[in-house]
Amino acid sequence: MRKGICNIVFDMGKVIIGFDPDIFMDRCKIFDEDDRKLIRKMIYDSPMWIQMDMGDLDEERMIENVTPLLPDHLKPHVRKLIAGWCDPLIETEGMNELIRGLKEKGYRIYLLSNASIMQKTYWPNAGCARYFDGVVVSAFEHLMKPDERFYQVLLNRYHLKAEECLFIDDRKNNVEAAAALGFDTYLFDGDSKALKDYIEN
Repeated sequence: MRKGICNIVFDMGKVIIGFDPDIFMDRCKIFDEDDRKLIRKMIYDSPMWIQMDMGDLDEERMIENVTPLLPDHLKPHVRKLIAGWCDPLIETEGMNELIRGLKEKGYRIYLLSNASIMQKTYWPNAGCARYFDGVVVSAFEHLMKPDERFYQVLLNRYHLKAEECLFIDDRKNNVEAAAALGFDTYLFDGDSKALKDYIEN
């Protein structure tokens, strides 16, 4: 077990829950490469997506904003791509079992995620959600990783010490920001078994 660590802090997207625009477009049977590039630009890589994570925009408003910007044949898919990507939810293989095992071993489990206000509606559908002792989501705080103030919200709200926390994220800049605050950190690459080995050694 990681020496001195009693709290495990997880990112959500691409760690616990899969977030892959290619899968979402496949579900809508959008296979034309030009269409896919346009959707990435106008939806998933759009500044509006960041605004949703910051809590400055919700899904309904983004749907209203994006729909007029797309060609007619893509308009019917906008709602599914923006608000329906989580139906069905994709869960990272092995993560539910890992988190359940950590909880059984006595670790306290937390979520620190850049996500929109819609997170509260789909998060309960994640198999591991029941094991979490606390959840902090960017849209409700109007702060995002890697802003150190966002990590401090977690620490202050749940009375945690950074040096007693392992922080797990798939983005290097988020991991580096946590490390600068004193967290033990792990850059997740999709391999839950490797993460388990890291925690146990």
